[in-house]
Amino acid sequence: MNIVALILMIIGALNWGLVGIFQFDLVAAIFGYASVVSRIIYTLVGIAGLWGIVMLFQRNVRRVPAAE
Repeated sequence: MNIVALILMIIGALNWGLVGIFQFDLVAAIFGYASVVSRIIYTLVGIAGLWGIVMLFQRNVRRVPAAE
């Protein structure tokens, strides 16, 4: 799950980079502006971003060994 989320976050970051630099939305260009498929992709990238926040905080959690 973490790898899929990371790939989706990279896709989203690259797409936003293209929008910021060239004003070109690659997802909309491939799947159509405001199409169902593009909205699904944007939603999946957003969910992956939320999962990335979870991964960020899980990384800093220390595991306490169970009492014997």
